[in-house]
Amino acid sequence: MPRIAYVNGRYERHADAAVHIEDRGYQFADGVYEVCEIARGYIIDMTRHLDRLGRSLGELRIEWPMHRKALEIVMREVVRRNAVRDGLVYVQVTRGVAPRDHYFPARPIPPALVVTAKKTNPEISRKRAETGVGVITVPENRWERVDIKTVGLLPNVLARQQAREAGAVEAWFVDADGTVKEGASTNAWIVTPEGKLVTRPADFGILRGVTRATVLDIAAKMGLEVEERAFSVEEALTAREAFITAASTVVMPVVSIDGRPVANGHPGSVALSLRQSFFDVAEKSPAC
Repeated sequence: MPRIAYVNGRYERHADAAVHIEDRGYQFADGVYEVCEIARGYIIDMTRHLDRLGRSLGELRIEWPMHRKALEIVMREVVRRNAVRDGLVYVQVTRGVAPRDHYFPARPIPPALVVTAKKTNPEISRKRAETGVGVITVPENRWERVDIKTVGLLPNVLARQQAREAGAVEAWFVDADGTVKEGASTNAWIVTPEGKLVTRPADFGILRGVTRATVLDIAAKMGLEVEERAFSVEEALTAREAFITAASTVVMPVVSIDGRPVANGHPGSVALSLRQSFFDVAEKSPAC
């Protein structure tokens, strides 16, 4: 069965789907996106993802491409047409198509919308969590508004490629003072020797991760103490555990940083417990 994409009002074969060459997302990265996990036939945390989409659109002064409820219907239809039970659904909204000019278009134009879905194998992620992953550190070189989930991801792309070439899975951006900001596509966490969860405050310095928010809910239910503060690379290396969170990874233990082991170099019990509890606590919306 061929993959199907939704592009500006039409469901099309994924292989044939296209956007205009003067779409401002292509020309200027003038757009935003969201990615939701699909697990066991449910779209996970859809409300929080669409809330964040609305915030990102507002920060860039882009209108919703359609009513929010209509977008939910489109997302479910794309998931249904692609028969995805476990995977990801991707939503991208740009300012639209207009003659190339740095200024916003002088006359109103409709925002452009693309929705796609793809299958993933949850067994691959489960096995990866059993062994944990490595991260590398890279200097922070992004603009200051990383709290907006824009499609302008070139620094993130280069960082992830650097991680792959180093045999790692993720790259953590590090400020000049040595504190960890976040991963190229994840939020960063540690567990202190005293058992406290630490993650950077979700202000303008990091993306306000949806999975991060759900993990905070799980931690509260588990009675875990959380400190929202910066932590250094050295503190992470001496921590009891480290892990990353994102819709594409859920909770993933980190067992090495720049090739140096975290604790005993094996996944920790806190990260694995958070991962195991995630589906039970996260919001679940029927995917079809």
